[in-house]
Amino acid sequence: MPFLNVHRVKHWALRRRFAPIVRILAVLWVVLALFMLVPLVVLLWEHDPDAKAFILAIVIVMTLAGGALAATHRVPIELKPWQMFVLTAASWASVSGFASLPLILGAPQLSVTNAVFESVSAITTTGSTVMVGIEHLSDGLKLWRGLMQWLGGIGIIVMGIAILPFLKVGGMRLFHTESSDWSDKVMPRTGGIAKATLSIYVALTLLAMICYWLGGMHPLDAIVHAMSSLSTGGFANSDASFGAYAEKPWLLWMASAFMLSGALPFVLYIRFIRTSRSALWKDQQVRGLLKLLLAAILILSAWRVLQGDDWFVSLTHVTFNVISVVTTTGYASDDYTLWGSLPVVAFFYLTFVGGCSGSTSGGMKIFRFQIAMLMLRNQLRYLIHANGVFTTHYNQQPVTSDISRSVVAFSFFFFITIAVLALLLSVLGLDLVTAVTGAATAVANVGPGLGDTIGPAGNFYTLPDAAKWLLCIGMLMGRLEILTVVVLMTPMFWRR
Repeated sequence: MPFLNVHRVKHWALRRRFAPIVRILAVLWVVLALFMLVPLVVLLWEHDPDAKAFILAIVIVMTLAGGALAATHRVPIELKPWQMFVLTAASWASVSGFASLPLILGAPQLSVTNAVFESVSAITTTGSTVMVGIEHLSDGLKLWRGLMQWLGGIGIIVMGIAILPFLKVGGMRLFHTESSDWSDKVMPRTGGIAKATLSIYVALTLLAMICYWLGGMHPLDAIVHAMSSLSTGGFANSDASFGAYAEKPWLLWMASAFMLSGALPFVLYIRFIRTSRSALWKDQQVRGLLKLLLAAILILSAWRVLQGDDWFVSLTHVTFNVISVVTTTGYASDDYTLWGSLPVVAFFYLTFVGGCSGSTSGGMKIFRFQIAMLMLRNQLRYLIHANGVFTTHYNQQPVTSDISRSVVAFSFFFFITIAVLALLLSVLGLDLVTAVTGAATAVANVGPGLGDTIGPAGNFYTLPDAAKWLLCIGMLMGRLEILTVVVLMTPMFWRR
């Protein structure tokens, strides 16, 4: 009897620890199922047999979500930091898994491996794809691919604004706002910021839809490309990616603008509208990103002109592809690996950069490079003035030793993750270029790599299944800022 009582106490304690996590996960699953209704309505309207796949997927997800909600209905939702780590990782993994169901059950009838790869790539807004003949998919499945990326985009914004600063991951404490405070006194204001962020995200998406449609896109293409542009995801309705519109430069310029808007901090949009018209330009992140883009565009455009290409065509395609890679969107209007040796190396370097914190883009984020430069400058000062006292500020905020350590730790694990992943991919028989750039593009959430296989004109379909699962792990780790996942692998975390 004493043994049974101890067992019941441990079981109840375990349930109390994880029940709030399960309850929130169930709510996210319900939201996912509700969004599945959108392509379902389209498929029912068109009398497409793929509708059965979405109906079955909705039933499965809602059944599991309903069971989870029923089992945890009496549990209060009060999350501690360690629970936030578990919830963050579990939410992205589980939503990606459930989102793959229509791809398995629908007309493409993808294998579990390919379907999960496609959904993980979509939800993390990476943009890598294993699908061939995308033009021939049903309208509902095309719409679902765009919706997955759009949902992933708003999830990334929320994570960057509210969760990662709270968890002090990778130097994100620099961007602590009232939405990053999970105390009771601030939670009501958090809801206001969430609504404002969602409103801006929806408004920009609608604006992109209208612009693409007026620019000559089919209505469905305009909708999907708008969602994948603002989410910096990169899924297109053609195997040629955005290259299907390569002869319409105005579409390339509009897409460049919307990709860039998705890579800027959404909190600054709120400040721009509510308080300060100069909020965007005054931000050190935004200025750094724009300067980097301008420098890369000018250099690569000049390179192409010197090779004999037309200056306007060169400027258009260079601008589009540079912004696509830096913002980690992953669109391609041309196979830039054929532009010469300098562009190939430049695009490989640009793969790691990413946009701003609090945006939909992936990568290391521009602020970490800026912090690293400030740390390097201070180190040089110490070498010259050994007894000097130097303070570092970023966006008028002091960069504390805690933030510096976090940035260094993130950067170390970011490149270690790519190195280990590339090594494992090479063990599976992938060549050097495919293994290294595949690992880099997965962890940085960019999309295409380099080379004939997974380059901008290639596809991930031919990779071994084991490689696809490794890349799925890489995409999730990159999206969750590496350390959020690494901390879950430490025994000390589970002894709490």
